[in-house]
Amino acid sequence: AADKINLIPQDFFAELCEQIIQHLNNKIPGVNVAELCQRIQTSGIEINVGDLAKIANIVSFLFSTAARNNLSTEELVTALGNAVSALPKHAVQVIRHVWNEQGKSVTVSEDARNMATVGQFVDIKWKLGVAMSSDTCRSLKYPYVTVTLRVADPSGQVTDKSFEMTIPQFKNFFRQFKEMAAVLETV
Repeated sequence: AADKINLIPQDFFAELCEQIIQHLNNKIPGVNVAELCQRIQTSGIEINVGDLAKIANIVSFLFSTAARNNLSTEELVTALGNAVSALPKHAVQVIRHVWNEQGKSVTVSEDARNMATVGQFVDIKWKLGVAMSSDTCRSLKYPYVTVTLRVADPSGQVTDKSFEMTIPQFKNFFRQFKEMAAVLETV
């Protein structure tokens, strides 16, 4: 991962670190690695989403472990120097700066440590469509609903999950949401 971190310009790496701190503080639901990766690629750097997601997971683990152990900035940098000799100098400088500025705000509660690792719902989008025809069937003309769920996994990486439903499936889906809303009203 250190060689991939070396590819990332300092400003993008700083943005990644700051987003991770915000995620750990529950200020944002997750880090949009795909969007950040696209911006890095647009600047001419060759890196893929998978590698950037691994880097985000490593930095997230680093910051959450430092918070759990109440490490000062110097203790964190010393631990980094002892454990990861191949870490690029600019990355260590960014980690030092971000942890020095915002590290004290990261609190890892006992509840958060014991919580099951599940994703967090971020957004939902849907659209209604009609399939007119296909190469095997000349006249389909059936409506369908496409649903896209945006979910942040426990590490903070935001992903989109899409699926299609027929109208009867969508009606059942909608009915279940109404039932959930009714139960939530009683809480």
